[in-house]
Amino acid sequence: MNGLIDVRQVLTQIFGFLLMVWLLRRWAWGPMLKFLDERRDKIAGEFKEADRLKAEAAETRAHFEQEMRSIDAHARQKLNEAVTEGQRVAAEIKAQAQQEAQQRLHRAEDEIDRERQKAKETLKEQVIHMSMRTAEKILRQKLDDPAQRKLVAEFVDEVGAAK
Repeated sequence: MNGLIDVRQVLTQIFGFLLMVWLLRRWAWGPMLKFLDERRDKIAGEFKEADRLKAEAAETRAHFEQEMRSIDAHARQKLNEAVTEGQRVAAEIKAQAQQEAQQRLHRAEDEIDRERQKAKETLKEQVIHMSMRTAEKILRQKLDDPAQRKLVAEFVDEVGAAK
């Protein structure tokens, strides 16, 4: 078997292999493992930061949603208050308008009554005046029956023309 295996060559290869492992470990694996550890720590830190930011975003979102609900409720309350106030003002305006309409109606009725009384007085004065003129005419003339009829007809025509 001595001829098949060269011990020096095997020892040289083992020594070369161990030297290569030591060199790789010292200058390649060490820095590479250090780089991989740093990279792993950085990625883990980034995941933690992402989780923290995600939790913070969820908290902020919940806060904003609560604020929006509060704002919506406040806006609905203000809207309801405005509607109620509008209805109250409308009722006041309607009541005031009805009161003013009643007052105007009463004033108009009073004015009509005054005008009616005035017209009655004027008509009464005209009738008295015509009656006096007729009586004056009758007293001035000595009248027979046809003359009296003619005089009454003239009086009736004058009364009809005066209306």
